[in-house]
Amino acid sequence: MEIISTNIPDVLLIKPQVFGDERGFFMESFNSKRWLEATGLERTFVQDNHSRSAHGVVRGLHYQMPQPQGKLVRCLAGEIYDVAVDLRLGSPTFGTWVGAFLSAENHLQLWVPEGFAHGFAVISPSADVFYKTTAYYAPEYEKSLLWNDPELNIKWPALDRPVLSVKDQNAATLKHAECYR
Repeated sequence: MEIISTNIPDVLLIKPQVFGDERGFFMESFNSKRWLEATGLERTFVQDNHSRSAHGVVRGLHYQMPQPQGKLVRCLAGEIYDVAVDLRLGSPTFGTWVGAFLSAENHLQLWVPEGFAHGFAVISPSADVFYKTTAYYAPEYEKSLLWNDPELNIKWPALDRPVLSVKDQNAATLKHAECYR
């Protein structure tokens, strides 16, 4: 496993070792011991989630308050543009974001730490996204940050007509969002 730094030191891009030949490929998508050795992060993942979305769907930017989730995200089929936004008040990178293209072909994973909002846009005809979380989903704590907040200025790939849930359409801007202390 190779760890690739991003412009926010706590957000990591993970490149697993992939073994391929004419039959296909094999990769170890997660190994607790190797994760700790490579990242130095002691995390227990408690829940796995899998979503399928059509082209143009934007999911997020989601987070939970007060029960934050760390997320290890990968794209099993198709391609997404995955984004993490730092919502930790007092952090030197508060209000900044990291984006990465994750796809079935590149096998990359994005580590989104606790204290960050997370979301993605589907840029292929469809995409299956799988992610591990460090805390259980708690709908009563779920929050949404507006995906296209001008203050964040996220450089999303061109989307003709983004498809969002009502919750995500009505999400808070950074100026009005609940943030982590």
